[in-house]
Amino acid sequence: MCTIADMNANPDDLLVLLAVSRSAKFTTAAQALGLNHTTVSRRIAALEKALGGRVLARATGGWELTDLGTQAVRVAEQVEAAVSALGPAGKAPDPITGVVRMTATDGFSAYIAAPAVARLRRDHPGLSVEVVTMTRRALQQRSGLDIEVVVGEPQVHRAEAIRLGEYMLGMYASRSYLAENGKPASVAELSEHPLVYFVDSMLQVDDLDAPRRLVPAMREGLTSTNVFVHVEATRAGAGIGFLPCFMGDLHGDLVRLLPADFAELLPYWMVLRPDSMRRPAVAAVVQALRDQTAAHREALLGRAGTSSIAPHRPPNLTSSAREPRRRGPKPPS
Repeated sequence: MCTIADMNANPDDLLVLLAVSRSAKFTTAAQALGLNHTTVSRRIAALEKALGGRVLARATGGWELTDLGTQAVRVAEQVEAAVSALGPAGKAPDPITGVVRMTATDGFSAYIAAPAVARLRRDHPGLSVEVVTMTRRALQQRSGLDIEVVVGEPQVHRAEAIRLGEYMLGMYASRSYLAENGKPASVAELSEHPLVYFVDSMLQVDDLDAPRRLVPAMREGLTSTNVFVHVEATRAGAGIGFLPCFMGDLHGDLVRLLPADFAELLPYWMVLRPDSMRRPAVAAVVQALRDQTAAHREALLGRAGTSSIAPHRPPNLTSSAREPRRRGPKPPS
């Protein structure tokens, strides 16, 4: 393994590179280090001169490490660990600290990632997690991003993909909508009702095309890039929504329709940069997400269960939104 003694480099410059590698941006690294953008740029230039090559290369959304930069970052992590060991006498420093950056879908972020991170931070207050919500394919270049949670199996290079679990989607309508417009008794009758779902032209995940594949004649009512809009629009009577069951089942005013015909099972995958898991903070967040997903497996699958997946129980929750063929205890709150 390459060590600090093997590199003719200033340890401070190595720590600057480490900060840039974690954010992919000079400005963000500068803020974290209490420096200005010019100083960061100058330190990187000095490091490259000392090492005799480029440590960073331009990439979509920021900077990414070259092969030489990757070697330098490993040495920088040794420097960081040595500095951290100089904490208060008799008290070992917490390695699970710093910023972890991730992207995930709206529902996963709210009901899986948020409580998982909150629980983790109770024991590790120095940890900070940035969550950007989006529904898209995994990126081929993920500079500055530690974790991606996507729907469907990712096709990525130079990255590690981990299957987290599965979740179920189904058709839902509000009780008031059904009282006014009638309850469809077949797939064919769904064509007479408007669909509440993703904006078709902006949908990047092929696995999420089920409504338009199964009921192509169903006209669009209200579409949005945000799944929480789908839920609330369905509750408000904008049409029939194709919703994650772990979200739809939380609302007693929603009824699941034709569960035998609409039970779309999709996987959640987690994608990591090759170097991400070397950071204790990233490894801890990854494990917390895996644990939280496993703990709420039944709710994610649209099965009534005892695990709570929502932070608060919605009012007047009834069993009407349960999948008829899957009887069990009360739905998750």
